[in-house]
Amino acid sequence: MLSPGATIGILGGGQLGRMTALAAARLGYRTHVFADEPDSPAAQVAAAETVASWEDDAAIARFAAAVDVATFEFENIPAEAVHRVAALKPVMPRPEILETAQDRIAEKDFLNRIGVATTEYREITSAEALAEALAGLAQPPGRRAVLKSARMGYDGKGQVEVGAGTVAQDAWRRMGAPRGILEAFVDFRCEVSVIVARGADGAMAAYSPVENRHVNHILDTTIAPATLPPPTAREAVEIARAIAARLDLIGVVAVEMFVTRDGRLLVNELAPRPHNSGHWTIDACATSQFEQLVRAICGLPLGSTERHADAVMHNLIGTDVDKWRAALDDPSARLHLYGKRAVRPGRKMGHVTRLLPRSS
Repeated sequence: MLSPGATIGILGGGQLGRMTALAAARLGYRTHVFADEPDSPAAQVAAAETVASWEDDAAIARFAAAVDVATFEFENIPAEAVHRVAALKPVMPRPEILETAQDRIAEKDFLNRIGVATTEYREITSAEALAEALAGLAQPPGRRAVLKSARMGYDGKGQVEVGAGTVAQDAWRRMGAPRGILEAFVDFRCEVSVIVARGADGAMAAYSPVENRHVNHILDTTIAPATLPPPTAREAVEIARAIAARLDLIGVVAVEMFVTRDGRLLVNELAPRPHNSGHWTIDACATSQFEQLVRAICGLPLGSTERHADAVMHNLIGTDVDKWRAALDDPSARLHLYGKRAVRPGRKMGHVTRLLPRSS
């Protein structure tokens, strides 16, 4: 167990790192952020920062020497850099888990291997292979699919909806990666996610499933809890817990799922770190997802996931951040701004969580 006063290293300087650093400070821990650009949101609230390239071995060694344990706040961090830190200090979750989450094909292969249902998928390595796969989409007529980059890509980047009439060369160019995954389109009723924390002793704590609504492929609204039949909600939590156990995870993982029209659950993606859909836990739960991460990697008992209020979380994306003043006038709203200076379309600048009376 790491006692308060120890230093937690955070690989990545984004808003997830920022909120993790704030949770760590509340428990008496210091944080040291490694980011590849200055004035990152996480570094603004950390005790120390290292600004260097992910390929700078000397900087990574200095960072590792200054921390007692490390974690990552975003899965697009180069896995090689995480492995270099792990050779010197404990990194949780393990770098191997990060590598699985970085590759959509490896991720779905893992899920299917442990008996977790996903949509149908196929690895695509060329425009010619895509053309062949698209020919198979003609049956049944009108069947659709989504071509995604196998690696990197988030918030809809590197994704192209395709069908039997799609020109393969055009879709391959628009996807823009040397390797892709073709996923059968899911006719879903809603998208949900479950966040699970797991400690080194195997203890787990799961939050209620929440519903996620997207605009332009970016999470816009999270509704906590999701309106699901109780058996479906229980199954979603059981799936997430099983995944955390099979990963041998220490930390937190968000499991995103589709709820199909006929009530089945299909896992879409894993995120082995705090997740946008869990921001509501800061204001509506006894223990936030960020505090759970700190507790897990420091060897502390996990906190209660009890929900003292229902919540609706809205992201402030791009110029939506200009609405921050109105949020302060709403007594039910809790405003969180990320300290980002440049406002760009599609950039997450903050979020607002509105608390509601708790449902049964």
